[in-house]
Amino acid sequence: MARIPITLACWDYDRTRALEDGTVPVDGVDLTYLRLPVEETFFRMLRHREFDAAEMSLSSYVTALAAGTDAPFVAIPVFPSRAFRHHGIYVHTGAGIREPADLVGRVVGVPEYQLTACVWIRGILADHHDVPVASVRYRTGGMHAPGRVEKQALDLPPEIDIAPIPPDRTLADMLVTGEIDALYAPRTPEPLRAGHPGVARLFADPRAAEERYAAATGIFPIMHVVVLRADVHARRPWIARSLYDAFARAKAVTEDRLDEVAANPTMLPWLYDEIDRVRRLLGRDFWPYGLGPNREVLATFLRYAHEQGLTARRLDPDELFVPSTREDHVV
Repeated sequence: MARIPITLACWDYDRTRALEDGTVPVDGVDLTYLRLPVEETFFRMLRHREFDAAEMSLSSYVTALAAGTDAPFVAIPVFPSRAFRHHGIYVHTGAGIREPADLVGRVVGVPEYQLTACVWIRGILADHHDVPVASVRYRTGGMHAPGRVEKQALDLPPEIDIAPIPPDRTLADMLVTGEIDALYAPRTPEPLRAGHPGVARLFADPRAAEERYAAATGIFPIMHVVVLRADVHARRPWIARSLYDAFARAKAVTEDRLDEVAANPTMLPWLYDEIDRVRRLLGRDFWPYGLGPNREVLATFLRYAHEQGLTARRLDPDELFVPSTREDHVV
């Protein structure tokens, strides 16, 4: 029987490499893996529906799903990207921001309001640091190139003060000059990487803050999910489960390699110690796929999305995924 050709757009992750190189096949599928930067994948999938399946911003998927019954995508509970985000809060060093509470009343840049990383940052600041979402004025635009706009139309509540920066400016430059007081972003601003004295992280020891958050909440924030175009799923619903199983097998290949110490597979000399440290904090399966082990983190994100005006109602984690991927058969 002929295998069904499917195009998947996804970044270059260790946990997906076995899919890209064919070590792990997808049952019934002839997979074309397009290794693309995440911003390009999201833009092309959201605007033009170019791929059969793709890595997708969790926030973009949730807002599209909540917008109506004719959602363009369905998702499987595969999470190629997760990240703690305390390290993604940057401040102008002359703004007098020494602790999170100092953000109240300030002007804060965000590449897009609906970015998953920014949803997590705003939620964490509100829940754990007394910085209500509406207490900050948001300014949107490109980090390092001018002209970035929201990929999706947003209908935000009036208490959210949000406006674009001038079309010829960038958030990184405005942070350096102090025209914005702070920046929430998934990428590190170039001035910080270059050692500019006008830019610093809000948390002087962000890893310590992130580890305290993980210990207190048990949450390892999910950034991206994997989606299929709704028309692809409608024609061949079995593809969703085939992709889910293949992603899980590819992740298992990477997890097995983490314990290889005879010949270090990475350039990190103390990788063995880092892995032990992560497992002590987050558990052995610290990057789980599937709905069950991720229900709490997803519920937290869905609460944040609703509280921040991105969804008119608070979705339930069960609504996010194809039914065939929400449970496993038992023999």
